[in-house]
Amino acid sequence: MRRKIASRGAVDTADMAQRLLVISPVRNEADHLERVARAMAAQTRPPDLWLLVDDHSTDGTYEIAERLANEFPFIDAVRAPEHPPLANPRDRLASAAAPRTFNFGLESVEWQAFTHLSKLDGDMELPPEYFERILGEFDSDPSLGMAGGLRTELVDGQWWLERIPTEHHVPGALKCYSRECFEAIGGMQERLAWDAIDEKLARMHGYRTRTFEYLVAVHHRPWGSADGTLRGRARYGTADYISQAPFYWAVLRACKFAAAKPRGIGGLAFLYGYARAAVRRTPRFEDGEFRRAVRRETRARVLGRLPLSSRTATG
Repeated sequence: MRRKIASRGAVDTADMAQRLLVISPVRNEADHLERVARAMAAQTRPPDLWLLVDDHSTDGTYEIAERLANEFPFIDAVRAPEHPPLANPRDRLASAAAPRTFNFGLESVEWQAFTHLSKLDGDMELPPEYFERILGEFDSDPSLGMAGGLRTELVDGQWWLERIPTEHHVPGALKCYSRECFEAIGGMQERLAWDAIDEKLARMHGYRTRTFEYLVAVHHRPWGSADGTLRGRARYGTADYISQAPFYWAVLRACKFAAAKPRGIGGLAFLYGYARAAVRRTPRFEDGEFRRAVRRETRARVLGRLPLSSRTATG
């Protein structure tokens, strides 16, 4: 494996210029990776290191990543080690394959030498100014601990833009952390719902979490399509249960999913995932302060101060 930075101890980020580490866990992204890499190379502020971590792809993804690493000096490509059999091999997202692969990449470099860390999915094509503007937001707001942009994708010939509560939620596919925030929350958890748990922990530690609507990435694979849309909806329900969302919130979210394709059944799948996790007593993120914080935020959303997540057509 090639190395772009020397091994060294922890660095005080207050005394150094911004340095950006991007890690992309990738698996079977051969159809998208080249395009994503060209967009990364076109960044007005490219990352100091972009680490492509291949999780045993079967479509030539790693070979493409190696070629890209030879072409662009800021890219490295590594292969994740063999891991124990997944608890649910048909659903890699539910088995937390991505955060586990991310953490392997993190451990393979001296990440303390960076001021900002980002997880970027291998099917996300970024606009040219994406990282320049994200880092600018961190620079202008010292309380910002986690930031990202929105995703748009082509579905049945129509572009859809996700709608999320941008004042506090950041999509897991486009997360960027300040190093201080990342350390405060204990890094990335290797469990389903990691991308909901981390932002709540960040706010509990006094950091702001924000998605910026003027930054839109093109998502080249429909949400939840990697292993089936209905399975994806059920997984979202399970994730809500794990992250301590109350049942009435799950019902409201199911109604939102029922209004999107596949209409009706998508909402039932979401509710099924939540109920199944409850019946099976799936381990939740057990922390009393965390649970209370979730309930406070949930009540605020129900009272209309915070919106539900959805998607909207953009033309």
